[in-house]
Amino acid sequence: MVIEKTAYGMWGECVRMANNEIELFATLDIGPRVIRFGYIGGGNIMCEDVEGKSLADGAEFDRRFGAGSAWYIHGGHRLWTSPEAMPRSYYPDNEKVDCKINGNTVTLTPPPQKWTQLQLSIEITMSENSNDVTVKHYITNIGAWEVELAAWALSVLAPGGMEIVPQPTRDTGLLGNRVIALWPYTNMADKRVYWGDKFITLRQDEGAAQPFKFGINSEHTCGGHARAAYILDGTMFIKRFNVNENGNYPDGGMSFETYTNFLMLEMESLSELKKLRTDETVEHTEYWSLRRGVSEPRNEAEMAELFV
Repeated sequence: MVIEKTAYGMWGECVRMANNEIELFATLDIGPRVIRFGYIGGGNIMCEDVEGKSLADGAEFDRRFGAGSAWYIHGGHRLWTSPEAMPRSYYPDNEKVDCKINGNTVTLTPPPQKWTQLQLSIEITMSENSNDVTVKHYITNIGAWEVELAAWALSVLAPGGMEIVPQPTRDTGLLGNRVIALWPYTNMADKRVYWGDKFITLRQDEGAAQPFKFGINSEHTCGGHARAAYILDGTMFIKRFNVNENGNYPDGGMSFETYTNFLMLEMESLSELKKLRTDETVEHTEYWSLRRGVSEPRNEAEMAELFV
């Protein structure tokens, strides 16, 4: 097991975590972002926006955060707060990140968000003997007033892949068991999406002109966690997370959301909404894993086999 600070690409100083098979790079000069995750010597499942194609700026940013302020997606995995709002969610995280190393765990803590009065932190633990990573997300209210929010963990993934999202299967009798949220720009007839019986798939298409987003009330599908997967060039990235099937989630009850545009595809899990008093914290954990040699499934039976 190796944990070291090193330069990576255009991103400056990063912390690298690696065992005998996989490696992870997280930015320390900005963010933080988990900007690379993949097999050693292999491709990167995470998107890297090296050309700065996705950003948010303007007069409202200048007024709130100072002249010339901008939020950049950068790519990779990040921590946000939900419900989404402009410019609150897009707090410019362009400062250096504190990094603490303890055994197989790295804790990444950016400076406090002065305008929102929130302190974010990400704790990453890599297994020595498997392709598994645990990512814990923390948001603490450091302001004087109570705030209500959810932790929102977004993995911005490299283009060209196929996402598989299991649907809830719980038997609720005469009541509905699936709740789906759609955004104003979402076209349900979009060729990138497949609305199946037990699964929904979504493809990233670099030629697509219109973004696409949906949310769903994910629930425990296998092994005690909700989950979704992304397959790219024979590598499958699996994201698992805890859910409360009767919990109070953002956006009308969404514990999982996904978004895609011409640049990338995002897999997004969320915690329950929580009212945080001063110095209270909301925590949300994801469990990541990688698999090699995975072909895109041709039908729902093959999709089900991927989640066994």
